[in-house]
Amino acid sequence: MFRESESLIVGCGDVGVRVARLIQAVGGSVVGLARSAQSEKRLQSSAIEPVAGNLDDLSTLNDLPLADRLVFYLAPPPGGGPFDTRMRNFCAAASHGQPPQKVIYMSTSGVYGDCGGQWVTEETPVNPQTSRAERRVDAERAVTTWGRSQGVAVVILRVTGIYGPGRLPLARLQQGHPLLREDQSPPTNRIHADDLAQVCLAAAEKAEDGAIFNISDGQPGTMTQYFNAMADLLALPRPPQIDMEEAKKVMNPMMLSYLTETRRMDNRKMIENLGVSLQFPDLDAGLKNIVDQLDAPNMGYLGSVGH
Repeated sequence: MFRESESLIVGCGDVGVRVARLIQAVGGSVVGLARSAQSEKRLQSSAIEPVAGNLDDLSTLNDLPLADRLVFYLAPPPGGGPFDTRMRNFCAAASHGQPPQKVIYMSTSGVYGDCGGQWVTEETPVNPQTSRAERRVDAERAVTTWGRSQGVAVVILRVTGIYGPGRLPLARLQQGHPLLREDQSPPTNRIHADDLAQVCLAAAEKAEDGAIFNISDGQPGTMTQYFNAMADLLALPRPPQIDMEEAKKVMNPMMLSYLTETRRMDNRKMIENLGVSLQFPDLDAGLKNIVDQLDAPNMGYLGSVGH
């Protein structure tokens, strides 16, 4: 499929480059949206053809190469407000000319809000409780509505915390930011970046229009467990632990949202419908992969911590 179809990646960061490499490995070609000359050079270094455009400026999106392409929309919303203006700009630009073949949108599990630690399936209603999650719900609705109006298949991936080589919480560990006490730490969910990339391709190839998938390794753990494991991996001291009352005073709002909006993500639909066999089905397997690939340039990146 990817040999015959050209792909466009919108938001071609770490995950986008991983997706591109998988497409290139089977003989496919990839174009990536670049908002700056620096972005163009970064994409070219990964053999990705850059096309200039800024999602924050609709006037720069007139020449998006969309016709019959597979589009992987991986860009985050802008900060502030309940609307994803970037997705709305993309949809406005994509409403002219020949449409793409399919759009894969990488959303977030945060759209479900707090589920009290219960298991969440794709049938669970969305219940965004932060402006960040509201923007994601807005993006899901905008791209779905656009897809219906244009006759374009749209697939939504609700992704949990991403980890892997190059996505280590090194800065937090080095600075000694405290963790919630293990006995108070709620469940969080995660997916290895390489597994997420292969899920993106599987969704492009197999998912039907309107499909929604929870993307997780299906093995929830706690944030405290995750950071302690990372500290041990990097031979750093384990962070101090504090109780929830103290955490509310000293932790930033984003970290607190990971600890107060709790859920366990059910990934059975992803496994069964997309036929995905995870390379890293649990944290232990993922950490072994990180050890095998660990190098100095990767250690400076602060990635997602889980949700």
